[in-house]
Amino acid sequence: MSTTFTIDAATSRATPVSAPMKRLTVPAIRARKAAIAAGTGAPLVMLTAYTVRMAQLMDAHCDMLLVGDSLGQVIYGLPSTVPVTLEMMAAHGAAVVRGSHHATVVVDMPFGSYEASPAQAFENAALLMKQTGAAALKLEGGTAMASTIAFLVERGIPIVGHIGLTPQAVNALGGYGARGRSADEAQKIVADAHAVAGAGAFALVIEGVVEPVAAAITDAVAIPTIGIGASARCDGQVLVAEDMLGLFERTPRFVKRYGDMAAFVAERAERFAGEVRDRSFPGAEQLYAPRD
Repeated sequence: MSTTFTIDAATSRATPVSAPMKRLTVPAIRARKAAIAAGTGAPLVMLTAYTVRMAQLMDAHCDMLLVGDSLGQVIYGLPSTVPVTLEMMAAHGAAVVRGSHHATVVVDMPFGSYEASPAQAFENAALLMKQTGAAALKLEGGTAMASTIAFLVERGIPIVGHIGLTPQAVNALGGYGARGRSADEAQKIVADAHAVAGAGAFALVIEGVVEPVAAAITDAVAIPTIGIGASARCDGQVLVAEDMLGLFERTPRFVKRYGDMAAFVAERAERFAGEVRDRSFPGAEQLYAPRD
């Protein structure tokens, strides 16, 4: 059973109400690869979501909602994704599941929660699945993580892989520059893609990889590829929603801004502050009169 939403007049907030609506499933997402290749399916759409309300607004338009560990920077103001905890991912993942009814919800496994061993990965993956109700998890890494991905998939945990620019490894990579510029690095990324697909991942995020390499991977693997700073030929695309909406001043090269929400919010905050200071807010329509 999934959820849809009605407005609770007592709180003016969206309140979940049970409804017999089916989400897109992991097998349905995986099957889009063949449909896209045949020209009978549209590319996959994925956006990040960290809160109930953002999930509600984006759900109808997305095939997948990603509760990314990018929330460390976007929500918590952390310098990277490395400090993000399982508790953060569980809380935000559960919120996004509550706020959606259509999209497949995928939750990132944070740094340090899966690298030590397949057993450690399963323990933490099971916790995230139980606490969030998400359909799948995502973890970073290629060949080195293939055995862990296989271990999780064999035990019923659907996995999205993530190769190329892997933000959790920013310290080892030396920054956020594009990957695959050298022949050796390109060859390694292609090998990573094959390893992740062969291990049983049902989809693969390709981040910050030079376009010809990302396109070649999309042609080579049997699972859908989701590009972010990769190639228009990928089987789908993902962006951080706050980047897409223009909530930050800095725009990464691979982001297209579909709005300027930062300016919109700042202007409304300025107007509110002015009305409070000149006492034009609240007005009579915002106040409660005594009952007769």
